[in-house]
Amino acid sequence: MGRVNSLRTKLVIIMVLLILALMAVVGAFLISGVSRFYIDRFYDSMEQTFSQDFQRNLRAVAEESDDPPAQLKEMLMAQSDLGIDIATRNVYILDENGKVLASSSDETEVATTNNLLSAMNGEVGEGSSVSARYMDLAVPVETAKGTYIVYILDNRATVDDLTGEVLTIVLRSLALGVAICIVLAFLLSRILITPIRALTIGTRQVAAGDFSQKLEVSSHDEIGTLTRNFNDMARVLQSTLTEVENERTKLSTLFLTMTDGVTAFSPAGRMIHYNPAATQMLSRNLDPAVTFGELFGEEANFADIMALKRPDFFECEKHVGDRELELFMAPFATEQAHGGVLVVIHDVTEQRRNDQTRREFVANVSHELRTPLTNVKSYAETIISSGSDLPEEMRNKFLGVIVNEADRMTRIVQDLLTLSKFDYGKMEMTFTRFSLKEAVQHVCEAERIDAENHRHTLTLALDEGDELPVSGDQERIEQVVMNVVSNAIKYTPDGGKIRVSAGRDGKNLFVLVSDNGIGIPEKDLPHLYERFYRVDKARSRQSGGTGLGLSIAQEILNLHNGSIRIESVFGEGTDVRLSLPAAE
Repeated sequence: MGRVNSLRTKLVIIMVLLILALMAVVGAFLISGVSRFYIDRFYDSMEQTFSQDFQRNLRAVAEESDDPPAQLKEMLMAQSDLGIDIATRNVYILDENGKVLASSSDETEVATTNNLLSAMNGEVGEGSSVSARYMDLAVPVETAKGTYIVYILDNRATVDDLTGEVLTIVLRSLALGVAICIVLAFLLSRILITPIRALTIGTRQVAAGDFSQKLEVSSHDEIGTLTRNFNDMARVLQSTLTEVENERTKLSTLFLTMTDGVTAFSPAGRMIHYNPAATQMLSRNLDPAVTFGELFGEEANFADIMALKRPDFFECEKHVGDRELELFMAPFATEQAHGGVLVVIHDVTEQRRNDQTRREFVANVSHELRTPLTNVKSYAETIISSGSDLPEEMRNKFLGVIVNEADRMTRIVQDLLTLSKFDYGKMEMTFTRFSLKEAVQHVCEAERIDAENHRHTLTLALDEGDELPVSGDQERIEQVVMNVVSNAIKYTPDGGKIRVSAGRDGKNLFVLVSDNGIGIPEKDLPHLYERFYRVDKARSRQSGGTGLGLSIAQEILNLHNGSIRIESVFGEGTDVRLSLPAAE
């Protein structure tokens, strides 16, 4: 394989193919020319012989003779211009149907050719082609005794013999030309290959990182110039690659380790650099085909950024999905023709989200604590200012309000501490195996009095044959169930119906609490688990709710690999389904 791919072999093959192609073209033209020459000569001779006068003579002889075919044949045989030699060219006298009446050969039949068909139709047939195996001429002779056809047929033996000689000459010339080409190719390749081999060895060493070799310049032609240029290139490459490698290492380390995204664009606005952080932040694949306009066209104008002068930069924001990105754009070279635009991308999603969460948390806690504190202060000031003039019954009522508001603040603080423990992973759980059925019964018994106070019908539906064993913190699970049942009692108008059921669903256990209360608007369903979120804030505060119960319930169920799902129709009621894995 290596020998076939060598320059010497290729050069020999190319020159041999060249001489083969050349001789093939010359031979084809020669052979075609010889054939065309003989065809033209044949028909020129026929045209001169069969003039109008000669054709009239043929008609006259045919009309006057007792044996027209024989007389016509003899007359034609006597014409030296026709070249009738019996071996290669013959004359035939045919009737109008193509039957042979007389001939210069022993053949009694001739093939029906196109020219012969033309003569049968009363026209002179004199067409032929180079590829045909014969040359013929058919001339109709119309007399009073009938129509005769004079048919001259040449089998082209002379043409074929000459063509064979020409082909022999061409093949001999081809053999000689191939031999000469091979010799010349070997000589030429020897002259060219020696310096090229030296260049090949040198390029291999350069590719391997060895720039110390210097090639010897043995000629002053193009190959010598190439060798000198190669030596210069190797020297420049050695210094350039060292610098480039240092810069590449710095840039690679910087790009790969940066948490901020970095993209760079050419003066034409095409992407030339980007790091993995940019790909992740922009949530798309980046490649050199990406343009500045595709990524940041809505946020900034590329020409305006290119026109900035150091140390000026342009700052803007971009939203990609649920990400909030800060963009810092600036040109990174003073000459626009060799510079471009650098874009640094900073993901501020988590920061903004945390800031918003902190603001909402502080606002909610402040609001939740301010109301009971205001009530406590107001009632306490009333008691103090009234002194002994305040009736005992009113004093006790005011003191009851103060205690209730203090309890409310205690519940808020207690719920906040519970959520804080969940956030920092410090919530302690005591996992035991217990009966979910009994836990649900305890909760319903504890909430039954509250339900009766609101004239609710509280129904408990449990599977009598299954204790519904579960592994978890019983106190926390009962807290979740109590929170859901308590919400159903609070948000169902007096005289409502509340149904609590528990059972098994495959490998999971469930608790379903259904009511026909006020329900929850569809727009509020996704936000129910947010801290301090309440659908009806006035009613929630009136009933003592903090807006933290469902958040705590969800955190507890998550630690038990469980889930909570709420389905509700506003004005019709709510279904809350708690799911827990059954204990083995």
